[in-house]
Amino acid sequence: MLTNKNIVIGVTGGVAVYKVLDVISRLKKLSANINVIMTKSAVKFVQPLSFQSLSQNYVVTDMFDEPKTWDVEHISLAQKADLFVIAPATANIIGKVANGIADDMLSTTVMATKAPVLIAPAMNTNMYVNPIVQRNIKILKGFGYNFIDPASGRLACGDYGIGKLASPEDIVEEIIKVFEEPLKKSLRNKKVLITAGPTQEAIDPIRYITNHSSGKMGYSLAAAARDRGADVTLVSGPTNIEKPRGVEVIDVITAKDMYEAVLKHFDESHIIIKAAAVADYKPKEISKDKIKKGDTDLNIELSRNPDILLELGRMKKDKILVGFAAETKDLIENAKSKINRKNLDFIIANNISQSGAGFKEETNIVSIIDSLGNIEKYDKMKKEEVSNIILDKVQDLIKLKE
Repeated sequence: MLTNKNIVIGVTGGVAVYKVLDVISRLKKLSANINVIMTKSAVKFVQPLSFQSLSQNYVVTDMFDEPKTWDVEHISLAQKADLFVIAPATANIIGKVANGIADDMLSTTVMATKAPVLIAPAMNTNMYVNPIVQRNIKILKGFGYNFIDPASGRLACGDYGIGKLASPEDIVEEIIKVFEEPLKKSLRNKKVLITAGPTQEAIDPIRYITNHSSGKMGYSLAAAARDRGADVTLVSGPTNIEKPRGVEVIDVITAKDMYEAVLKHFDESHIIIKAAAVADYKPKEISKDKIKKGDTDLNIELSRNPDILLELGRMKKDKILVGFAAETKDLIENAKSKINRKNLDFIIANNISQSGAGFKEETNIVSIIDSLGNIEKYDKMKKEEVSNIILDKVQDLIKLKE
């Protein structure tokens, strides 16, 4: 969900600063990119090195530090952010932002960002309920800033009441919601057709030709597209995977079955993603009875199955068409050839001989190549993460076509 999301975290002074280390640790485990800005007061509680070690990025603490890049640093971070978080947020920083005061790196950067801003206040109870602080919070909410309400309990000063920084779990949950909400609507009113799994071609009533595809990649794509609000049809070869909730699943066996099901739903679909591993060949003749083992070798004559993706490429028009290329050698060359021959918008290529990238794995290692030949390579990641990267690229194409 947070793969490659850029989150800038502003840390202000308070005893709760140490809790933000846990927040960053959790976000990194969700594959987010983190940049940290600390105020001079925050540095008094926790050293920047701790945040730098966890975020794996240089921590900004001063407007007048020697710049680490040639960018104007506060503008660069403001533009980079997909989300801006201030935690813990003191009454001071809330008041500054509410009243347009930009006198340090944090207040300057948050003023310059167009990203959503999420603020997690932490302060003494009497300060939090002070009418001036509440007015400032109301002003910021009116400008579209989001707040995570503080918790109640024993405060560092010994008082009891509201003002404790929300727990790291709650802060991370709210961060995830910020990214989830637009996703729930991003493919609304779009019909998505996905194929998954292997196909089976009978030799006799007992034996068949197939491959090692588990269907996990296609099923993951179907669930991810559903979560983005799409109307999803999944054409699936035989698998042992539980059918995804809220998705129309059409079960097929042979390549011909899949071909017919896909063509039946092609016209109504806006986006087609062919993740199935379709058998290229089938026995020319299927024995009605079990073929008995003899004393000599058995020769089975094979004939070609229909090339589903090739046919869809011919019919494509203004639809978005995405394919997969599972290879064992010459990965990029073979994938590029497939893009051109089959009229694809982009293709996901993986070398199934690599550990962590083969069939039945929970992970994948992919290269995504577009119709212009641009290549983006990704390290090993969960198939759910690959699915969201693919759908992000689909959404980018939709925007270009609109």
